Amino acid sequence: MGCSFSGLNALYDSTSGDVWINENRFKIVRQLGEGGFAYVFLVKEVISDTNDGGVSKKFKDPSHISDDGTYAMKKVLIQNNEQLQFVKEEIRISSLFNHPNLLPLLDHAIIPVKGTPQQNWTHEAYLLFPVHLDGTLLDNAKTMKAKKESFSTSDVLQVFRQLCAGLKHMHDLETPYAHNDVKPGNVLLTHRKGQPPLAILMDFGSARPARRQIRSRSEALQLQEWASEHVSAPYRAPELWDCPSQADIDERTDVWSLGCTLYAIMYGVSPFEYALGESGGSLQLAVMNAQIKWPTTTKPSYPEALHQFVSWMLQPQPTVRPRIDDIIIHVDKLVQKFSA
Repeated sequence: MGCSFSGLNALYDSTSGDVWINENRFKIVRQLGEGGFAYVFLVKEVISDTNDGGVSKKFKDPSHISDDGTYAMKKVLIQNNEQLQFVKEEIRISSLFNHPNLLPLLDHAIIPVKGTPQQNWTHEAYLLFPVHLDGTLLDNAKTMKAKKESFSTSDVLQVFRQLCAGLKHMHDLETPYAHNDVKPGNVLLTHRKGQPPLAILMDFGSARPARRQIRSRSEALQLQEWASEHVSAPYRAPELWDCPSQADIDERTDVWSLGCTLYAIMYGVSPFEYALGESGGSLQLAVMNAQIKWPTTTKPSYPEALHQFVSWMLQPQPTVRPRIDDIIIHVDKLVQKFSA
């Protein structure tokens, strides 16, 4: 999926609130979020006689078609060539995946723009996705915590199982890819009546080929520096905090993040975030030693089997950490045992 650079492809008209992504026009309904130089909007497609069915004619998978023409659009303000290459890589990598638990990139455009004293970016990127208005797992965890609610054991396992399925798709490619930033903020949830929530992993900006041979101290430090910028600290695997000079890094960095995320589905935070609130506490030290802190309650909320499952994934030595296929076998057994 190549990038398009025609000036007509994604012209943003601030007066009308309309955006063109290639030959399709979208009206901005409202802003959904922002971070850094990226903004996410809820948009509605404007269908006309001339665009012959609209953007949906591009989709290979009919399930991606919106019933009401609404989508999520990410707008990125690109300030330099490094950021431009980063966005192009995100688009390229997103096009590699096709799985119901991975957020698909439906369309995209990148256009050059003329800078002004008030505007120091050189390009604008527009990325179109299906919309999921129930928010992320992180959003849901905050809301549930305020209401003193929690997911049922069955829903915890069903949500987690879907994340495993999406990651397996990435890990099973001919060149295995690691997501590198699995965390509650990158999991979209859609609530469904009478069914477990639909979980979809998103944001492939940090995804890279999973397997890397580290053969020098400089390579190890480069990896650590990259991880510090692209992998969220509370969910970052030990080998990305302190990489040996001789190491084979693989997709089991994601397995560590998965273990942290399973804990977060249950308790709303990473198992290591407690260290941030302790006087003299070190998140890195807690991670390196796999010092998991379980909530102390008089009555356990979840079966001990789930705690053991988390601990199994959070093994500091990546060579003994399970792979995604092992995890799926185990979670399927737990689903069978604890299904509602």
